[in-house]
Amino acid sequence: MTTTSPETVVVPARARAAAAGATVRRKQGFQHGGWFVAPFLAVFALFVIWPLLRGLYLSFTDANISGEGAGFVGLDNYREALKDSAMWDALGHSAYFTVLVVPCITVLAFLLAMLAHHIERAKWLWRLCFFAPFLLPSTVAANMWQWLFTQGIGLFNQTLGLDTPWLTDKSYAMPAIVIQTLWWTVGFSFLLYLAALQGIPGHLYEAAKLDGANAWHRMIHITLPMLRNITGLVVALQILASLQLFDQAVVMMDFSPGPELSTRSFVQYTLEQGFTSYRVGYASAMSIIFFVIIAVVALARMWLLRTREEGAR
Repeated sequence: MTTTSPETVVVPARARAAAAGATVRRKQGFQHGGWFVAPFLAVFALFVIWPLLRGLYLSFTDANISGEGAGFVGLDNYREALKDSAMWDALGHSAYFTVLVVPCITVLAFLLAMLAHHIERAKWLWRLCFFAPFLLPSTVAANMWQWLFTQGIGLFNQTLGLDTPWLTDKSYAMPAIVIQTLWWTVGFSFLLYLAALQGIPGHLYEAAKLDGANAWHRMIHITLPMLRNITGLVVALQILASLQLFDQAVVMMDFSPGPELSTRSFVQYTLEQGFTSYRVGYASAMSIIFFVIIAVVALARMWLLRTREEGAR
């Protein structure tokens, strides 16, 4: 016959009491902290969750811009969208823009951050010059570069001695938007890289110098590996932002889809369907498709990051 010692009874009782105490503390912490996050949750639900659910509902209807007389059409809008060659062309333009912008802006931001980090005189002035364009509204920046690229009177052609039809030829229209975007948005990625560079411990470079490593070796074996995470963040943010190309392209092309529709992005085509053709239901279906594409890109980025971290371990 087995007997239970007092110790074996006390230990589970203490464990249950500790678990109950932790549960009470969590509930109390949620009750107090919930009031701080409630305003954010309310705004998030009002301006993100509700529009998303509303758009999902409208995507199954033939709603027009008036919102009256919407009938349920099931998956017809999605079937039409998947067969719409104009939609796929617009998505291709957005993807082409993304392929051009993301590598260029990543490399350029890194180089500017390295320059601002190692320069000795007037550091604040260099940082201000690199970051200031990012503070401009998109319409202001686009209007500035629209004038710079204007054929005949634009400063860009006059300075380089060219006569390139940047805004009227489909071969140059998208590169012109890419150049404008690089100048306008590189400041954000530059700031991220600069903050990461300032966080690298200085003793790593000192030890490398003592071992005879030159500047190139220090950058390859210390700087770049230490910036791996921030580079991944910059690439992910730039991909998501570039796929949503809209405002600078529309303003620079005078609210047109560009020469031979060469700069019409996915977002612009969706707005055309919703507010020009008044097909709100169809535009909502396209928006849901685009949301799925963006979500897949974001999840793929998270999966790749997690796989790399597990491989490093």
